[in-house]
Amino acid sequence: MEQYSITGMSCAACSARVEKAVSAVPGVTGCAVNLLTNSMGVEGTASEKEIIAAVEKAGYGASKKGAAPAAAPAADAFKDNETPKLIKRLVASAVFLLILMYFSMGVPMLGLPLPRALDNSTAAYGLLELLLATVVMVINQKFFISGFKALVHRAPNMDTLVALGASASYIFSVWMLFEIIDKPFVINSSHEMANDAGQYLYFESAAMILTLITVGKTLEARAKGKTTSALKGLMDLAPKTATVERDGKEIVVPASELAVGDIFIVKPGESVPTDGVVLEGSSAVDESTLTGESIPADKLEGDKVFAATINKSGYIRCRATRVGADTTLAQIIKTVGDASATKAPIAKIADKVAGVFVPVVICIAVITTVIWLLAGREFGFALERGICVLVISCPCALGLATPVAVMVGSGVGAKNGILFKTAEALENAGKVDVIALDKTGTVTKGEPTVTDILPAPGINENMLLQAAYSLERMSEHPLSRAVVTEAEARSTKALETEAFEIVPGKGLTAVCGKMSLRGGNESYISEAVGAFGQSIAESAAALSAQGKTPLFFSADSRLLGLIAVADIIKEDSPRAMKELAGMGISVVMLTGDNEKTANAIGAEAGVSRVIAGVLPDGKERVIRALSAEGHTAMVGDGINDAPALTSADTGIAIGAGTDIAIDAADVVLMNSRLTDVSAAVRLSRAVIRNIKQNLFWAFFYNIICIPVAAGALIPLFGIWMDPMFGAAAMSLSSFFVVTNALRLNFVKVHDARHDKIKKRRKTPLSPAPPVSASAPARAASDTPADKDASVTIHVEGMMCEHCEARVVKALKAIDGVVSASADRERGVAEIRTNKAVSSEALKQAIESAGYDAVEE
Repeated sequence: MEQYSITGMSCAACSARVEKAVSAVPGVTGCAVNLLTNSMGVEGTASEKEIIAAVEKAGYGASKKGAAPAAAPAADAFKDNETPKLIKRLVASAVFLLILMYFSMGVPMLGLPLPRALDNSTAAYGLLELLLATVVMVINQKFFISGFKALVHRAPNMDTLVALGASASYIFSVWMLFEIIDKPFVINSSHEMANDAGQYLYFESAAMILTLITVGKTLEARAKGKTTSALKGLMDLAPKTATVERDGKEIVVPASELAVGDIFIVKPGESVPTDGVVLEGSSAVDESTLTGESIPADKLEGDKVFAATINKSGYIRCRATRVGADTTLAQIIKTVGDASATKAPIAKIADKVAGVFVPVVICIAVITTVIWLLAGREFGFALERGICVLVISCPCALGLATPVAVMVGSGVGAKNGILFKTAEALENAGKVDVIALDKTGTVTKGEPTVTDILPAPGINENMLLQAAYSLERMSEHPLSRAVVTEAEARSTKALETEAFEIVPGKGLTAVCGKMSLRGGNESYISEAVGAFGQSIAESAAALSAQGKTPLFFSADSRLLGLIAVADIIKEDSPRAMKELAGMGISVVMLTGDNEKTANAIGAEAGVSRVIAGVLPDGKERVIRALSAEGHTAMVGDGINDAPALTSADTGIAIGAGTDIAIDAADVVLMNSRLTDVSAAVRLSRAVIRNIKQNLFWAFFYNIICIPVAAGALIPLFGIWMDPMFGAAAMSLSSFFVVTNALRLNFVKVHDARHDKIKKRRKTPLSPAPPVSASAPARAASDTPADKDASVTIHVEGMMCEHCEARVVKALKAIDGVVSASADRERGVAEIRTNKAVSSEALKQAIESAGYDAVEE
């Protein structure tokens, strides 16, 4: 999407006019105009020249935004340049208005003294009011230039209403002034003269309308400036300088001059100047500015660091990997800016109304004036009612209702490590009925961890772990790495071994002194030690039922015990499930594991439903099936999750995931915390609620105030509204909308105390039966089985999900294999092909992965 800056817009009618003009350009497939940021996003093949020409023809200015070379220049896009100008206009207007009010109201109503030069001179008195009102109109000439220019282009806006209202009061007063000058008055005092003139002159109304509207514009601009406070806070954290190594010396250079490959130094207390990787040293880095995580992250050699994060303790030497607009900070700012340039679906009604609002109001004002004239009222009274209708109407509130809430909500999300790519994504996240979670890396940590150490009788934990460490440290298998990590965490010393050997599909063996060490699955170890004792056998069965993989170890013919390894769930997973359930959201866990393992993990995490045996290419079909239950969201982190993320109504990628998954998602979580999913839903619902409040106010205000301004209460209660009060009401309506949106800054996205169950629009289906590994690719929309050939091969030696993954990967690399699944519990691999593939080729692939294959 190409981004453009738009000038000259003052209300929702303006943005609607620009959007309509650009959308009509051949080649434009999408256009969204943001009144809050005065920006426009355009999709399609139309040229820059054609787009700018269309905007200018509509009566506005446009220029294409350039790519900012760094995060700092991007701050200019969010800088509040409007408020200082409006304050100057307001102060100047107020000074001359007060002088005008002294003569127009202070003298006749409060009996304040008049200068001698004006005594008994109606002409001088009226001309003084004319002069003061003219000064105020000149100060606020922008309303007239913009308003009448829009009227000429047949696209009247809010400035048109203000300009027409003020001009009508001014012109009528000038006409009456000449009438007063020509009319002979019998004047007994200056106060009598002022009272007499005040009955016919409305100069103070014209000046007051302009000044009060400027007050509202100033308050609105000031409040709008605060909507980007979260982003500006991020930008302010980006350091302006960096310490780099040049020719063996440390020198300080502007951060904007950093290039990829530069070596930079970050000392304790300093901010990281750009994204990079640690080459030397270790530290704890506060990344809360990007992720919202308050606990500093430990950084060692090889770990990544990010711009605008703060080095809390050690000295680190890093190499720059991404600079300028490519840094994570700059991408966050760009993502939020892009989201603000899009429109939420909920804003469509307001946009339609805003497109015809001003012409309708002008018609109502004319009709109001005519009706009161026909009712026998004097022209001044009838004109006053028409003017009041013009100045009280507020299309700005309609135009700001959605974008201010989106901007503030996106900023709050970014501050908490939650990035919404579009306004539609921000709205849709709160509508979720069903959330599907990929198990590995989302619900679980995504890496094997030692969970249990059960030594055999006569053996202690240290002896068992030392033997296992001595054996497993020679292997690169993921289960081996889990054992090594646990041993090193306990400072276990390894024994010297030799004759290390990997027994494919079974385990490992090595010689330690005169002792033969073995480690592997139950059948392999039982070859050396015979039958296991009842205690060990029952423990192994219980651990397997919990989804854990038991690894057995022996020394010669003696069983040392077993170590259980599993991909354990994240600490916050149960809490996240509870929070989502509290919002009325059904949580489904998708996994390629067998049903037994999947159910064990699902029960521990607290998910509503488990669908097991789902192949990577089957996730998309499951998402489509779940969509029958309502609005769906998919949460994943891997390459194989990308199709499902795209097909879901809302795709959510966790920050630790792959770039492909992040690109395919609508929402990106900078952390790997699952509670951020519920936080994203909570924030989305708060934003939607705020938008609805704003829209209600915008519609309610105009529906109630326009009839009152037209004089609807006069026949009933004899009450009418002065145009000055109408201008005051209009000036405050937009301010109310923006101020209400600013309340989103106080939303606590991780506070579940006020969560409510959302009413579903669709009736949920009965829980779907788990998809078994024996039918991994079958779904309601699946291709009929008779179009594909199916092959089942018995595989020996698979001990964990990583073994299953290796088998599947090896099989899918064969030309003609469209899908494959592996089940270690059943000891089988099932393959679907779309053309002839020999059994020998399948066997060779399995054996090349280190397992034994026997065709059934």
